[in-house]
Amino acid sequence: MRRLLLLAPLLLFTAGCGVVQSSTDEATDAAREVARKAGERLYGQRPRTAEEVGRSASDIDGVEVLRVTGTSTHDGDGIDVVVRTSGSAYNGWADLDEVVVRRCFEVRVSPKTEWREEPRDVDCPDGPPLTFAPPPEPPPLPYEALRAKLPRVPEGGRVDEAEVRHTLAALDLHPAIRTEVKADGGRVGVLLSVKGNGYDAQDCLLARVGPGATEVWVPPRIQRMPGEGGCTVGNALDPLPPPH
Repeated sequence: MRRLLLLAPLLLFTAGCGVVQSSTDEATDAAREVARKAGERLYGQRPRTAEEVGRSASDIDGVEVLRVTGTSTHDGDGIDVVVRTSGSAYNGWADLDEVVVRRCFEVRVSPKTEWREEPRDVDCPDGPPLTFAPPPEPPPLPYEALRAKLPRVPEGGRVDEAEVRHTLAALDLHPAIRTEVKADGGRVGVLLSVKGNGYDAQDCLLARVGPGATEVWVPPRIQRMPGEGGCTVGNALDPLPPPH
């Protein structure tokens, strides 16, 4: 009986160590899940530079970017980002102490990356987290100038696509502003847009020149979200119905 009493504290201590270890594993799994969700946020087929990927990763809550390797998502193996995240778990067997860990994982961003790909455990590089300059502000789209300069065609008249194109060229637009012109059914549609980030509403301007009416407008925000088709020259010629 005395031997059993002596062994009891040792058994409790051993069991306690096992629980602490389990809590650490749970906390590590939680940190890995943050890195996995960061990989989901960075996932996509759109070409991006290392600077763009690093900046996007650093904007994710709970993520520190420690290293970025590669030049572009579409060059070679893509871009590898080493992120540091934290996770926590509670040791509820012995007490309510919170176990907090900080771990580093490598996330690959490439068209070949699989959705919800498991991040790789890596050693944390030395040094502070990387910082990235904010992206340059997109140039403003020339709503007033476009509305003032586009040709007005009287009822029964004929719209000249070449004249519309000449008007756009004469506006001397910023190089970052993309233009598209398309003629259809006696009308000419115009799209002016700037590159979006793939997540937020894109900036774009639509116009349509037809006999008796020249219109310039900005589509509703919901139509300018990625995949909604608002920022297309087709939407200038045949506008989508307004959102409800």
